[in-house]
Amino acid sequence: MTTLLLILTVLVALALIGVILIQRSEGGGLGVGSSQGLGSFMSGRGTATLLTRSTAVLAAIFMVLCLCLAVLNRGASSGNTGRDILAHPPVSQPASSTAPAQTPQHP
Repeated sequence: MTTLLLILTVLVALALIGVILIQRSEGGGLGVGSSQGLGSFMSGRGTATLLTRSTAVLAAIFMVLCLCLAVLNRGASSGNTGRDILAHPPVSQPASSTAPAQTPQHP
């Protein structure tokens, strides 16, 4: 199940990248630079094109797939026994040197 969802997520991500790259640049972020002004921002006329709708649908599908993967793989990572890593920090060993310690000699 997880493998199928992962493959679907990758395919949706690639489709989302493709749809975004196909879109024409308007020259301004969020349509602010267009001649329509802020009055038509996010209105039905300016944003109802096929590419913007498909971008929104693909983005929603991508988010749902990512959330499903996160719920399915919760606590399933390899080597994880379900304990908190902060509760049992690793014990550090003191550094041991191979050469014997020398004491300084004074004349």
